[in-house]
Amino acid sequence: MTNLNKLTLADIEIGSSAIIRKVGGDAATRRRILDLGLTRNTKVLVRKLAPLGDPLQLSARGFELSLRKADAAMIEVESCD
Repeated sequence: MTNLNKLTLADIEIGSSAIIRKVGGDAATRRRILDLGLTRNTKVLVRKLAPLGDPLQLSARGFELSLRKADAAMIEVESCD
């Protein structure tokens, strides 16, 4: 049975924070996301959204990075606001 209420990083509003609970996706994409430092229990702040809606600008572990919405949708999070 699947949980229809899964919250992903792509669902988090601008200015809100979340804690990463699970990183999904194919092996190569998952490895790339993990190598960026977006690992389980990491707190992430969604800072901005590009003018055309993609990518997201995030703050995590003291640095900023951009992540495509398609990749952000593979990261399950728990809101912490």
